[in-house]
Amino acid sequence: MPEDIAPLRDHFLSMYQSIVGEVASRIDASGGRARHAVSRSASSLLPAFAAEVARREYAHRYGEALLASPVGRTRKLAAGDAARVCAELAFRYLKARLSGDPAALAAVRSELTASTCDPAWAMTIEEYLKYFGPGGSRREIPYVRPSAVRDRTIELKAGARVALVGDWGTGAQPAIQVLREIESCKPDVLVHLGDIYYSGTPAECASNFTAIIEGVLRRTNPDLAVYTLAGNHDMYCGGIGYYELIRQLNPEPLRQPASFFCLRSADEEWQLLALDTGLHDYSPLGVAEVVTRIEDDELEWHCARLKEFPGRTILLSHHQLFSAFSPIGQADESGKRSAINPHLLKAFNAMAAAGRISAWFWGHEHTLSIYNPFAGLERGRCIGHGAVPVSILDTIYVPIPGLDQVPTIVPKTELKQQGSVYAHGFAILSFGADACLADYYQDLDDAAVLVYSELIAD
Repeated sequence: MPEDIAPLRDHFLSMYQSIVGEVASRIDASGGRARHAVSRSASSLLPAFAAEVARREYAHRYGEALLASPVGRTRKLAAGDAARVCAELAFRYLKARLSGDPAALAAVRSELTASTCDPAWAMTIEEYLKYFGPGGSRREIPYVRPSAVRDRTIELKAGARVALVGDWGTGAQPAIQVLREIESCKPDVLVHLGDIYYSGTPAECASNFTAIIEGVLRRTNPDLAVYTLAGNHDMYCGGIGYYELIRQLNPEPLRQPASFFCLRSADEEWQLLALDTGLHDYSPLGVAEVVTRIEDDELEWHCARLKEFPGRTILLSHHQLFSAFSPIGQADESGKRSAINPHLLKAFNAMAAAGRISAWFWGHEHTLSIYNPFAGLERGRCIGHGAVPVSILDTIYVPIPGLDQVPTIVPKTELKQQGSVYAHGFAILSFGADACLADYYQDLDDAAVLVYSELIAD
């Protein structure tokens, strides 16, 4: 994934960008004819054209202003560039193929054949159709039910150091740098809070996640356990890559059994409960209408883990319980909207009644937000600043208008600017018998700089 391409919360457009990335890799590997039309490698050039097409379509679909590029500028691309034409034709081909419109398909297929576009375009699109359901809907996800997991937990050694990083799976240089900084902290476990871009395909899981984990973290610690939650982008291809990934990340008895799991310390002082909020982040009508939830039987499973455990619990998820900076659901007729996801609040209240919840860490928003107590949660922490570029032109710390209640963040914990984007980063949890030390970092000039530190003791 290029460092200046923003992921879009739309399964079709994300899949289109995944296809372009795959085509670019094939063209570079084969030296296909499209290479003659570009001055750089296809992998460095084609995704920019795809992002331009996807941003324009996104704005058209959801009635929003055309999205700016994440570095605050649009690349200057020649209107007649053959690579741009190929990217446009590929988008039309995919739409026609999924809509079942024979006339449109015949027309664009003829244009592709007559063009100088590499044959990899049509071939890759045909291969990627297996990731879509009927009419272009999202493929059914092979969710693992709690009845299959039963009461299984995964042991975490007493006094463990756990690295948390969110929205990290871009495969770009910032992601590699963040992982190097995590490696220098010598964690015992890494937990990714979800999203491998663009669509969590098997190829993207391999290149944007596993290869970097193996080449950086496990190069010095081959036995380090790695876990990853289900984000919305992981599910855009139907979760095929994600479920293959979690089966392969760790050997038994450390293997992640499902998209939800429990890491429990050997001294029974702490446990990490990971929720699957990605399964239901999908709406064919528009992303603003998505108010995600967890399955009822999964909620029962988490409550059971809380009831049986005498220690303290930290919740993990991809999606936020609340937010001051990103909309959750639609506004009402008066323009008012809630900062809280009502489905996740209901789940939180049920879990809080079952056991001791000390904090909740999530991602999804590509920023660091260390919230003051809100909605009954003492410590809500967004650490989605793992690797996705966010332009400094974006007002990421200005609350969205119309909130009935506005969550506030701890003063002086905002991310700093690094060039044209906000800094990336991660968190380290160091567990002790009486408290957990949480350190929050940002990458500034290729160094991990501490933003905030706190003791989680209750």
